Amino acid sequence: MAGKSKFTILVVDDEPDILEFVDYNLQKEGYQVVLAENGQEAIEKAKLESPDLILLDIMMPEMDGIETCRELRALPEFKNTLIAFLTARNEDFTQIAGFDVGADDYITKPIKPRLLVSRVNALLRRQLKEETDSVIRVGNLQIDRERFIVRMENNEIFLPRKEFELLYLLASKPGKVFKREEILSKIWGKDVIVGDRTIDVHIRKLREKLGDDAIKTIKGIGYKLDY
Repeated sequence: MAGKSKFTILVVDDEPDILEFVDYNLQKEGYQVVLAENGQEAIEKAKLESPDLILLDIMMPEMDGIETCRELRALPEFKNTLIAFLTARNEDFTQIAGFDVGADDYITKPIKPRLLVSRVNALLRRQLKEETDSVIRVGNLQIDRERFIVRMENNEIFLPRKEFELLYLLASKPGKVFKREEILSKIWGKDVIVGDRTIDVHIRKLREKLGDDAIKTIKGIGYKLDY
């Protein structure tokens, strides 16, 4: 039953049929589910319920999913909350806009029950995973995995979850070249299908915050942290 789960999922969509469908399939898996029909209601319920994961429709009237995600990420308590978009749109610019405001993942409509459950399970598994070495120091960078804090020369830098996880991975073995396939597998998981530009977008964002020289591109292979 839903009450046995330690995870709460907020589902936001303006279509009642989709809310009912997602609610049924997630509750069947034992998750606690909270529903909202628009962006403003989503923000209010998120503040009340402190969900572990927010499934957020992009195409909503008044306040769309991109703006809702942006407003949530601006609140300290939701800086690191998992957010996955529900969208029938699969264009690159939509994904880039979503990742730019801090999305962790995409689930494309029409939603298939097994894929929905698999994706949600994968996201929350990575959330739950214990970290043995919570703090990494590389050059003037200090990365605290438990607290999701990055400091550079004592200045704290805010990174959305996926940017943080990518930086942490690269910093775990400075100088090692991580292949694109390995990055996709470790950061987004085998159950998640993302476009070729996803890594590039996140690397670009990290360089904007850490400096252009922090992350090196090894053409045709991948990336390494060379700090």
